[in-house]
Amino acid sequence: MAQLWGGRFTKETNQLVYNFNASISFDQKFYVQDITGSMAHVKMLAKQGILTEEEKEQILDGLEGILTDVQFGKLQITSEYEDIHSFVEATLIERIGEAGKKLHTGRSRNDQVALDMKLYTRDEIEAMDELLYELLDALLHIMEENLDTYMPGFTHLQKAQPVTLAHHVGAYFEMFKRDRLRLKDIHKRMNLCPLGSGALAGTTYPLDREYTATLLGFDGPTLNSMDSVSDRDYLIELLSAMSTIMMHLSRFSEEIIIWNSNEYQFVEIDDAYSTGSSIMPQKKNPDIAELVRGKTGRVYGALMSLLTTMKGIPLAYNKDMQEDKEFVFDAIDTVKGCLALFTGMLNTMKFKKENMAASAMNGFTNATDAADYLVNHGVAFRDAHGIIGSLVLYCIEQDKAIEELSLEELKKISPVFEEDIYDAVSLETCVNKRVTIGAPGKEAMEQVIAIERAYLQEEEY
Repeated sequence: MAQLWGGRFTKETNQLVYNFNASISFDQKFYVQDITGSMAHVKMLAKQGILTEEEKEQILDGLEGILTDVQFGKLQITSEYEDIHSFVEATLIERIGEAGKKLHTGRSRNDQVALDMKLYTRDEIEAMDELLYELLDALLHIMEENLDTYMPGFTHLQKAQPVTLAHHVGAYFEMFKRDRLRLKDIHKRMNLCPLGSGALAGTTYPLDREYTATLLGFDGPTLNSMDSVSDRDYLIELLSAMSTIMMHLSRFSEEIIIWNSNEYQFVEIDDAYSTGSSIMPQKKNPDIAELVRGKTGRVYGALMSLLTTMKGIPLAYNKDMQEDKEFVFDAIDTVKGCLALFTGMLNTMKFKKENMAASAMNGFTNATDAADYLVNHGVAFRDAHGIIGSLVLYCIEQDKAIEELSLEELKKISPVFEEDIYDAVSLETCVNKRVTIGAPGKEAMEQVIAIERAYLQEEEY
């Protein structure tokens, strides 16, 4: 057992207790951040005269060596050590001797692990931001290429009004753009350095916390040492934001699953992102979309776990907080994997434009526009609504679309109809006369696409 404490104790820790208490199996994940934080701490200690320059160089060289050796597989992180902090310090002492024993001067594992988790989370937020950017770019390409791809818009999963694929995908662009903004907000709020807070009450050493914060790319030091070591609300915020990302991915996945069905045939998913059946040779399953949908619950579970863990913890640090890592790590990896795979699926997916347009035409999605036609010819809206309801019923009985009826048939429903009704209820007219910003009309969509392209150019990761 390699641990950083023991002088107070007369008995060796029970092995089961040690194993239960240890976190090395998962906190080794942020060994880079632990060593990076230690390097900054050592530089600050030397600047303040707490360490000599010689000691500083010895320790920095030793830490650099440990980092390199772990990265290249020359040094293994094993369960011999209680946590990543004890691994780094014990290995350092083993390699450089007495100077290594001074590494921990002026800090506690409480502020050290708080720092490591913040550094790791910050790095992962930046990685997720890059993945969200790539997803947004993929969505925007689909929008740019499908301004004239007509499809039904749905409410209650019933065909409602015609839109374009560009407009439909544009809704998801807005969702994921907000997701990206949420991550940026979290990054800004959490970017304060806890190192120097000690166990909970600071330290008597003359530390320069502002200097340490600057070295590590923080906006400044945290302002309350108790909060610093017991704060995990940035992780709760992150899990909440990631849950929202997954919810958006799940909604889109559900639609792709539906669109991929034999009944819809709106899309064809690339073979690389599909699987077959072990018994039914004709099957091509949308497994990636289904797994993304399924893994959403996994991320939700991580959020609820941390909320539950934190709800009864008094100030300041308590061992319960060790439970923040495994499911946060898992949630981050899950979200990153889902974003990467979903973007790859989108980039290779083919849209069956003719099927989409035919579906829009066969679902009375132009009924509202037919009512608007009557209103524009002097019929009161409520009366027009009733007339078109009767017209749709007649179409159902005749197994025809509105535009397939003869003018004579239309006039039997309402004498107001004239030859121009056919243009008024065409898919192109129904969509493109909607020109207000945010609407599916081509003119409005071109304006929105220009705004979104400018956003991506300005906010590149």
